[in-house]
Parts: sequence; C-alpha cells; structure tokens
Amino acid sequence: MVIGVTMVNVSPGNEKKVYNDVKKMKNIRDIYHVFGEFDFVIIIQADSLSDLNKTVDTIRELEGITKTQTVVGAEI
Repeated sequence: MVIGVTMVNVSPGNEKKVYNDVKKMKNIRDIYHVFGEFDFVIIIQADSLSDLNKTVDTIRELEGITKTQTVVGAEI
C-alpha cells in the first residue's frame, strides 16, 4: 500500500466543485480545506505507486486546479 499527500491550489470560485469532484474519486481517503499556501490537502491511499500516480494525474486534470505538490510514503 502506498500513501500520498497532495497539496492543491484552486482558482478562486472553484473550491466547492473541486472538493466534490475529488471526494468522488477512487483512492481518496480524505480531503481537507486548509488555509495558507495551499487550498486543499488530499490524502490518497492506493495499492501501488502506479495507481497513486494515476490518481494524482486525474486530480491535475480537474477544472480549476492551478497547482499540485505531492509527497509519497509507504507503510512499514
């Protein structure tokens, strides 16, 4: 199992749409609306690094996403 944390910036006015779109996606464990450098922190749990990368790519394609940054970890 692979865990990824993706921080996301969203263009103004698209927060609710992005939140709802992400919540429906496969491999999404949690999504948090945060204040600071990023608008959302998304916790992704996938079976493989390949699956995690596909999920991040799908997030990046969503309308309103302007920037993402992902860190990846694995359970020990």
